Amino acid sequence: MIPARSFAGKRVALFGLGGSGMATALSLREGGADVLAWDDNPDSVAKAAAEGIATGDLRTADWSGFASFVLSPGVPLTHPKPHWSVELARGAGVEIIGDVELFCRERALQAPNAPFIAITGTNGKSTTTALTAHILKAAGRDAQMGGNIGRAVMTLDPITPDRFYVVECSSYQIDLAPSINPTAGILLNLTPDHLDRHGTMQRYASIKERLVAGSETAIVGVDDSYCVQIADRLERAGHHVIRISKRLQITDGYFADGTDLMEAEHGRYSRVGFLEGIGSLRGQHNAQNALAAVAACLKVGLDLGEIQSGLEAFPGLAHRMEQVGRKDNVLFVNDSKATNADAAAPALSSFPRIYWIAGGLPKEGGIESLRGYFPRIAKAYLIGEAAPAFSVTLGEAVPYEISGTLAAAVEHAAADAAADPTSDVVVLLSPACASFDQFKNFEVRGEAFKQAVGKIEGVRSIGGKPE
Repeated sequence: MIPARSFAGKRVALFGLGGSGMATALSLREGGADVLAWDDNPDSVAKAAAEGIATGDLRTADWSGFASFVLSPGVPLTHPKPHWSVELARGAGVEIIGDVELFCRERALQAPNAPFIAITGTNGKSTTTALTAHILKAAGRDAQMGGNIGRAVMTLDPITPDRFYVVECSSYQIDLAPSINPTAGILLNLTPDHLDRHGTMQRYASIKERLVAGSETAIVGVDDSYCVQIADRLERAGHHVIRISKRLQITDGYFADGTDLMEAEHGRYSRVGFLEGIGSLRGQHNAQNALAAVAACLKVGLDLGEIQSGLEAFPGLAHRMEQVGRKDNVLFVNDSKATNADAAAPALSSFPRIYWIAGGLPKEGGIESLRGYFPRIAKAYLIGEAAPAFSVTLGEAVPYEISGTLAAAVEHAAADAAADPTSDVVVLLSPACASFDQFKNFEVRGEAFKQAVGKIEGVRSIGGKPE
């Protein structure tokens, strides 16, 4: 745990006692703050009280005594309307911050030069965070990974000058972190998302921009117009900007040339890494993730040999194009984290011949946007509530069956793929749907897929590791 010593002796209000909120409350208490915590869920309040955290309804609290108000990132700050606790804090003139801000202040107090890599973007941030932390660990560094992935940021090991911190940041967390100042800040991409919480695309983009604007080095993907504008704006303001692209041969920065990772310096090119044969980093989207990780790791002192070794040993992110098994010419891939069509597109673009398991609780727009990938699909196996609607979209373009359940879909897809004479085929779970009609969450759905694959006779387990 990182004790929030920068709040020692201060009275702090906190709302939201889920996983990260509870961790933040404990960190504040450990650092010597006088915390008063609350949640709309009585069970969460009771759990906090059992941990010795002072609890009390913030509606009746004396806000004049609070130095800060710590808000959990899942609680609305601005849209669709501010939470009642936000209104109270604003009315009393109390600053509103989150757990990433606590981390930044503690780093400033304890070890301001501790290497800190922060990652955001609409898509790919979890893979990039995991990959960056993996490269650092493989190179023998003490790398701490958390934030919007895995561990809450204040549960990481205490900040010291020789510890490396790799933190995934959601837009909600950035909105509550006014002093965020990474050594290397990564903004991968921007597409419309979370507009119910931010109001407009412009506001969403401006929040994401804060992370790279506060960075010593801003690493910005330039494959969408929003990020191009941000990179140009930061550079005009005098920031050090490194541009990355998964598809453009840029003159300065890093770009992908097939599976080669290239550096461009005033139009002169050199290879800084490669992804050939790394099964966990297939596809253009993973080239972008790798480029960002390479740029960040170079910034914090790694050499190219250390970075390439880390790339080659990367096991992949669970439930995100996770290789789980192989039988002869058939690879089984778990992409359960693809809970909408946009999220399924990277996997569909990464394999030439696919036996596709899709469906679940449908999202708005269905799979119409994936039509360009239909020629890659040998057959589709449709499950859950979305099956009838998906079958209409597939029509005559793609052979399909309505399998109903995930277990049946795996069984049928495996049999059909085994009979395919093509040298390289994949049985791919990439549902393009939420899981809630049949599973608690996408993780449970992904584990069910892996269990079903494991029951197929002759399948060799990969365990997510590259082949």
